[in-house]
Amino acid sequence: MHKFQWLAPAQPVVVLIACNIGAPTQSIFDQGVTAYGFFPSAPEASLPSILNHFKAMGEHGDFVLFQNSIPWQDFVAGIDGESQTRTDVRNQMILARLNKLEAVWVVDPLNGLNRREFMGLPAGWQPSFANPDVRAAFTNYTLWLVREFRPRYLGLASEINTYADAHPEDFPNYLQLYKQVYALVKAQSPTTQVFVTFQWDDLNNMFATANEGRARLATNWDQVEAFEPQLDLWAISSYPFFVFRTGAEIPADYYARLLTRTTKPLAVAEGGYPSRQTGAITAKPQDQIDYLNAIHNQIGERLTFWVYLLLNDFNIEAYNNFMRQQGVSTNDLGTLGMFANVGLREMNGTPKPALEIWHSFRRTRR
Repeated sequence: MHKFQWLAPAQPVVVLIACNIGAPTQSIFDQGVTAYGFFPSAPEASLPSILNHFKAMGEHGDFVLFQNSIPWQDFVAGIDGESQTRTDVRNQMILARLNKLEAVWVVDPLNGLNRREFMGLPAGWQPSFANPDVRAAFTNYTLWLVREFRPRYLGLASEINTYADAHPEDFPNYLQLYKQVYALVKAQSPTTQVFVTFQWDDLNNMFATANEGRARLATNWDQVEAFEPQLDLWAISSYPFFVFRTGAEIPADYYARLLTRTTKPLAVAEGGYPSRQTGAITAKPQDQIDYLNAIHNQIGERLTFWVYLLLNDFNIEAYNNFMRQQGVSTNDLGTLGMFANVGLREMNGTPKPALEIWHSFRRTRR
């Protein structure tokens, strides 16, 4: 089964001059409050839309979450070097700083629309975390990000429990790689907080076709705790519209169980809820509000950062055309369409009611 995730398209190269552009003088991450951010996925797959979108994110959030696919070929031989990928990633950060946004980074080896498979492996590479080339490129790309950006928060995979369910024979290889890279990151940048994200709805066995016979709402804590103590915070993703008919049906303790399982900081590394009918999914603007309130009321006091997937809805036809050219499968495009109406604003920037709820949390953050 596909794990429901967002795959941001490869973004056009933005030629910018970084004239004394630095991080904000006082980091939101130093203020002891929850930071609010978005994925950098613009309404249209075009350069003007991307530029406008970064400006809007600076008005409605504190940071952007960069979750780029690993450029395997560029980093298999080492950390050093120049490539178009390196330039593109640097330009993303320049755009963020121009709009007074900070960044959280996630190294993503897997397909964002199907967590059972790797993303973009070169031809002939074995799709396994035991593959020395996969391990080298994963490690080198991560250390390049650390060297270039000294990130405060750095994820070393997204929704890894879904891959663990699909490939239990390979998961120990990933876990060993994670712990090895964790130590290397800490050696270079001791203040970087390292984590991996867990797909919360799947972790709680809410998908009947992917629960491996486990009880609904029985949390697979062992998949999280396997990373301890090399886990600086516990980060989840959650798209409960796939398992509850409305936002109001989210149980009052659905997220709150995290509070008693760990004393570490928490984060929502991605998530969202649509505001209107999307395929077979029935949703209304109130469902977005109920979703935001569920997270805020249950775990808001412990969140170091909170990523809402999309600021704006996106043009699914334009994205489908763009992503077909990138070789994205028909099945994955079908999954992508389920997220088209998750934004807190319409495609044209018109606010939805949930945006004011988002801002009310930012105004009263703690």
